[in-house]
Amino acid sequence: MRLRSRCLPTAVGSFPHRDPGEALDLILSHLPEIPVWPQLPNRGFRENMYVQFAECLPAAVFDEAGGRLFFDTAGDIYPALEGFLERVVLEDVEYFAVTPEFAAGLHALMERMRRARPGTLRWLKGQVTGPISFGLTITDEAKRAILYHDQLYEAVLKGCVMTARWQARTLKGAHPDVIVFVDEPYLSAFGSAFINIPREQVVANLTEVVEGIHREGGLAGVHCCGNTDWSILMETPVDILNFDAYEYLQGMTLYSDALGRFVGRGGVLAWGIVPSSEAVLGESVESLAAGFEEAVQQLARKGIDRDQLLEQSLLTPSCGVGGRSPEIAARVLAVVAGLSHAVRETYGLS
Repeated sequence: MRLRSRCLPTAVGSFPHRDPGEALDLILSHLPEIPVWPQLPNRGFRENMYVQFAECLPAAVFDEAGGRLFFDTAGDIYPALEGFLERVVLEDVEYFAVTPEFAAGLHALMERMRRARPGTLRWLKGQVTGPISFGLTITDEAKRAILYHDQLYEAVLKGCVMTARWQARTLKGAHPDVIVFVDEPYLSAFGSAFINIPREQVVANLTEVVEGIHREGGLAGVHCCGNTDWSILMETPVDILNFDAYEYLQGMTLYSDALGRFVGRGGVLAWGIVPSSEAVLGESVESLAAGFEEAVQQLARKGIDRDQLLEQSLLTPSCGVGGRSPEIAARVLAVVAGLSHAVRETYGLS
């Protein structure tokens, strides 16, 4: 299965709204071909991108008053851990469901799709926080990153795989073609003193999540909103790479050989070409279209087939807009949609 992307627009997950209906109205008005369910961190603690996907994890403590998720390893965690891993072995995908209290936007999208689907709908997009970023951000009670607790990190990884599978399966209940993105913001620090994990582990862990999504018949993407070693991600079977093309285009050009192989096998490049900040107020569809053309030309000069690249591209904001105002979020989506229309018209893409 391949995505006929052809510079269609979509979005990264987070939005500033408290009302999921308002967020969906905005999304569906601008992105009817590939709508995304909105993460809504301003609704409260449970919609934080790390907390949101942790409700099934053993030994997890949700300290809402303190605004902290952590793992309590002081007691005997092994009965809970054993029970959790048994659910994984049994492939009890429903056990890993994300409830409305943790993802109101996902359930609101499903209800909206049941009532009426946009006539132009091609794909439904979801997202899950990746295991590397989760493992480095969330700690135990002593504030030691859970990535370095072997047994619990294994649960985090398996939980990510199974939650991604549940999400792909759930979205397919509303539409047959789905994409689930793995959000890995911490990969922007890969290779620095802040991340002490081997390349092989990153590849193996992300491959496991991607293959889980594929098992459910979905396409898998990875989103990283900063510079990283993109060749690592291209070693996985991921279908879509979403990068910040507004601030960090040059980082991607360093990996032109790997990118050529990625595009050659049908991989899609999702260009975060529209700034997801107030910088969008200083840009227009015309200015960003010119920037996109120059970026495409840069990669073409590196040996990437230009026509194939255009066929296998998506256009997105550079990151989520959950930390912005609703007005900025609306402007960002309007520009993404307008840019996609202009680019597709210019290059004869439909």
